[in-house]
Amino acid sequence: MKRSNRLILLIGVFLAIVAFIGIVVIVQGKPSTSGPSTATELPTVFAAKPITLGTEITADMLQVTTTKVTERDPTAFASPSLLLGKIAAKDIAQGKQLTADDFNRGGNQASVTVPAGMRAIAVTVDQGSGVGTLIRTGDYVDLLVAITGDKFPVITLNPTDNSFTVVQGINATSAKVLLQGMQVIGTLLPPPTAPANGQGQASPAPGEGAASLNNQSEIVILSVDAQQAEVIKFAQIDGSISLVLRSPKDFRDDQGNPIVPAPAGTTGITLRVLVDEYRVLIPQLVETAVPAQAKPR
Repeated sequence: MKRSNRLILLIGVFLAIVAFIGIVVIVQGKPSTSGPSTATELPTVFAAKPITLGTEITADMLQVTTTKVTERDPTAFASPSLLLGKIAAKDIAQGKQLTADDFNRGGNQASVTVPAGMRAIAVTVDQGSGVGTLIRTGDYVDLLVAITGDKFPVITLNPTDNSFTVVQGINATSAKVLLQGMQVIGTLLPPPTAPANGQGQASPAPGEGAASLNNQSEIVILSVDAQQAEVIKFAQIDGSISLVLRSPKDFRDDQGNPIVPAPAGTTGITLRVLVDEYRVLIPQLVETAVPAQAKPR
């Protein structure tokens, strides 16, 4: 073989090796199209039994089923542990796919569902009279009313002409838990009231609580019967109303079924009751000797 032919052969072998290496590099650098496939089904939590408004979620109320992604709500839950201890914000039917809206108990909801045979009535409270405006849909509350002494004037009657005289200086204020165990079926949180002068938040007056710092109020919508509606309306007109938050466990048995607890008996409070039953001390008149002023010389 001639020397020139041998050189051409070596060059050809070299170029073939270079081409082979290039092909290997290109193939290895090309992204793979056989990666993990996108899931078409995901675990989804459903209601294993009917769940009523205000119920605290327990494990026996839930079941997990594999659901097609196309049939799964974007806010669905994949694990029961994400729901344990939550409070239902509405009545939930058995077999329903549970979503975030089922547990949205915040204010400014678009509508309320009034139970059959009941009425809905709104009560406006603030941070002091409404448990810090933390009352939420599904909660249970009692209604406490305080009526000031000017609504209960103490009078003396003159038997001669049947005239009467209002006795001044007597504390006739009265406080009483009027209604117990009412369920909240909706709440609204209006924006805080701005000061009239537009100069930012006003300082609270002496003795005022945190509600005065931002004027936050809450409208609580209660499910009541006709008699309760009348009592609440009277209390709104002539009294000062507070809502007292109850534990949801008081209204469920050990199996999570709704129950109606027996009303707690209360005495009501007046100054006389505070003195007689709670031993509030009555201030005593203390006489002191006032030194005689020295006569000027």
